[in-house]
Amino acid sequence: MSFSARVKEELSHQVGSAMHCRIAEIGAIISGCGRIFQDEKGKVSIKIHTENIAVARKYFTLVKKTYNIDSVICIKSHIHAGRNRIYILEIQNDRDARKILQSVKFMNGSNEIVQDYALVHPLIFQKTCCKRAFLRGMFLCNGSISEPEKTYHFEIVCTTSERAQQLCDIMKTFNIDGKCITRKKYRVVYIKEASQIVDVLNVMEAHVSLMELENIRILKEMRNSVNRRVNCETANISKTVSAAVKQIEDITYIRDTVGFSELTEGLKEVAQLRLDYPEASLVELGKLLSSPVGKSGVNHRLRKLSILAEELRNSKGQKG
Repeated sequence: MSFSARVKEELSHQVGSAMHCRIAEIGAIISGCGRIFQDEKGKVSIKIHTENIAVARKYFTLVKKTYNIDSVICIKSHIHAGRNRIYILEIQNDRDARKILQSVKFMNGSNEIVQDYALVHPLIFQKTCCKRAFLRGMFLCNGSISEPEKTYHFEIVCTTSERAQQLCDIMKTFNIDGKCITRKKYRVVYIKEASQIVDVLNVMEAHVSLMELENIRILKEMRNSVNRRVNCETANISKTVSAAVKQIEDITYIRDTVGFSELTEGLKEVAQLRLDYPEASLVELGKLLSSPVGKSGVNHRLRKLSILAEELRNSKGQKG
C-alpha cells in the first residue's frame, strides 16, 4: 500500500463526534466526487463515484451516522480492462437526498439544486474544526501524497479555479501556503515543503501518517548530513594528497638538480621530512621539526621550496 493510500486509510476511520464537522466532510465528498440528479418528475438522487474503498467506507459511515440513512452500494469491476474497481454509492430516496443536500447547502430554501456544487457554501466550514473536516474530505476524494522516501509532494486536484482558490484560502487559515498550477483541464493545489505537508497532515488529523513522515524526514536529513560530511572530508583528503604529491615532486626536483646543500637548515629539514613522511599533514610535519612550528610555518617553507623548484625549471628551460 502506498503512503498516500495509508493516509486515506487512516482518515477513513475518523468520524467526528460533532454533526457540523460530519456535514462539512460530506459536503466536501459530494463536491469532490459526487453527482446530483433530478429526473423529469423532480425526484432527486445523489451518487458518489470513487476508486478508493476508503472514500466509499468513509462516505457510507458519515451518512449513516449523521442522517441515519443507508447508501445503496454498487461495485463495478474493470479489472480485465486494466482499471480498478469503481465504487458507486447512491442515495435513491428523494426525501433522504433532499435532506442531505439542504444540510450541505447544495439545495436552497426553494428546494432548488445549486448550479455549481463544485463550490461548497462558506457556512459549512465556519468553525476551525469544520475546516479540518472539509480538507479531509477533499483530500480523500481528489488528493494524493508522494512517497516521502523519494520526494515531498502533496496535492488536491480541483475541477475549477474557484474550488482551488477556496482550498487555498482554507489552508491559509492554518498558515499553510498552498500553490496552484494548471494541469490539463484541472487546477491543482499543491505543497512541496516537507514541513508544510506535516502541517496539513496535522490539520487533517492524520497523526499516525504524520509520525511516519517525520521519521522518514529525520532519517533523510541524517543521511544527507552524513553524505555532505563524507563528501567534504573526501574533498579535503583529495586536496591534501594532491598538494603533498606536488610538494614531493618539487623537493625531488631540487634534490636531483642542485641538491639540498644550498638550502637553509629550516628548508632542508622540512624538505627531508616531507620525503620521509609523504602522507603526513602539515600539522604533523610541524611537530616533527627539531624546532616545532605551526601549520602556517610549515606551509610557508614548502611554498618557498615550490618557488625554488619552479625557478630551477624555468632556468633549465632558458638554458635549453
